[in-house]
Amino acid sequence: MSQHRRRAPQHKVGQRTLLVGVLVAGLGVGLGLWASGDAGDSGPTGSAVRQPSGTASSRAAEGSRSAVDATPSPSRSYALSSAPRTVPAVRSHTPARGPGWRPVRGERVVVGDADLADEGRLLARELGLTYAGEKDDVRAGDVRLSLNDDEGADPESYSLTVRGGRVNISGPADAGVFYGTRTLKQTVHAGGTAPEGVVRDEPAKPVRGFMLDIARKNFTAGWIEDRVRELGDLKFNQLGLHFSDDQAFRIQSDSHPEIVSDPHLTKAEVRRIVALAAERHITVVPEIDSPGHLGAVIAAHPDLQLRNASGAATRGAIDISKDESHEIVDDLLNEFAEVFPGGQWHLGGDEYQALTVSDPEASFPQLAAAARAEFGAGATVEDLATSWVNDRAATMRVHDKTVRAWNDGFFRDTSVTADKDIQVAYWTGKEIGARLPVEYLSAGRQVINYNDEFLYYVLGQPQTFVYPTGQRIYEQWTPRVLRGTEAVPAKYDGQILGGSFAVWCDLANSQTQDQVAAGIRMPLRATVEKLWNPGTPQRSWADFTALADRLG
Repeated sequence: MSQHRRRAPQHKVGQRTLLVGVLVAGLGVGLGLWASGDAGDSGPTGSAVRQPSGTASSRAAEGSRSAVDATPSPSRSYALSSAPRTVPAVRSHTPARGPGWRPVRGERVVVGDADLADEGRLLARELGLTYAGEKDDVRAGDVRLSLNDDEGADPESYSLTVRGGRVNISGPADAGVFYGTRTLKQTVHAGGTAPEGVVRDEPAKPVRGFMLDIARKNFTAGWIEDRVRELGDLKFNQLGLHFSDDQAFRIQSDSHPEIVSDPHLTKAEVRRIVALAAERHITVVPEIDSPGHLGAVIAAHPDLQLRNASGAATRGAIDISKDESHEIVDDLLNEFAEVFPGGQWHLGGDEYQALTVSDPEASFPQLAAAARAEFGAGATVEDLATSWVNDRAATMRVHDKTVRAWNDGFFRDTSVTADKDIQVAYWTGKEIGARLPVEYLSAGRQVINYNDEFLYYVLGQPQTFVYPTGQRIYEQWTPRVLRGTEAVPAKYDGQILGGSFAVWCDLANSQTQDQVAAGIRMPLRATVEKLWNPGTPQRSWADFTALADRLG
């Protein structure tokens, strides 16, 4: 509105207000309110409030007609907005009145900090906007990304404000800003509009993972990259790669090329996957499982295979009494620590076959002798196995890695205890001497939920495994359900860092990689919903499925 418009005489304003009241009362509020001097928060903003020359208000500014005599023009009224419909759902939305925002080709994405350039470029490319870099000016239609100084806030938190025909996304760190861009991308999917108002959002759990067994089944680099893009849009933040097992070693190795299987990923392909993941704030968590599941390594080094007192080979198990066994595994850990620069590492530690017999000391006297030599007369094979995992943890700490191991790699009543900083990847309660999750939690350990009852997608459904469904995860599982279907007490919730959905390829040819992608689609969405939002979901499963289908 022109700044030169004359102020209407007070008595005329009163008359106009009375007239508006009469009209509204007579016609009903459903027709909206008449304009009366400014658009206010409930009316259009930004470019939507500009009036073309020749309107009553512009003629009044030019003195061609008295403001008193101008006929009021109706202005659109907006209902209070609804929260964006996204997967996972946003934690909080403050509604407002207004037209919202939708992308228009040529409008800008601008950033308030150079550290947000990657997020800005990605969003601009996805929405067909122009990435304009660091800018201080304000234009209609802008999307602005910025870092705030909210000290102590969750670095994955963000706020997304739609107001005045523009969008502002801010967070204390670039991860949170990225998640804000994912919310915006989903909200305007297929021509939608980002609703007016303010989203304030953050995850319930810091670990939101997907683990893929590429050792038993080869997955192409392109397929894995597609999963990275999918995971990023869903606000997952970890991708586990189990790339060494009895069946194969699936990544190029320069320190021990003799162990590598065909087909395999080259290091160049892995670095592209890692770089793509980093752009989407996903940490790749590698796993070289040991001292079990080392069949591919042992195939090239048969002298390192564990043998029992009768000389029979133990499948997949390396002889941890031999120095050479320590050396070759540490060679690989040190080599791949540089290939995977993220701060997380999975040591494995599960299903060491020496510990699945009734009397490990009698069956494997060399292991018993090594345990006694190192830890004293009463030491056991469990002590030696625990020491093995501790040694591998020490190797990875040099590379500033936080390490985890499978829960059946931890043992009770041993003289050697697992290092306190080794996180527990809890997957099963079926091992010999199985311990309830509460035993780990009451000891103060941090736990990541891989519950095989809900989160294990095992190709071919061997043994008692069945393909998990998204609906069962959505309706029955929570991060506190670590084993079976029972939740641990709420007091331990803070020690449960999150969870990870896992694909295991025991019967590798049971599904193609495209069938795997289709099979895990809804389970992934259900898993992240339960990791991002605490409590019972507000949507029904049918509504959740319909939304996921609409978003693609």
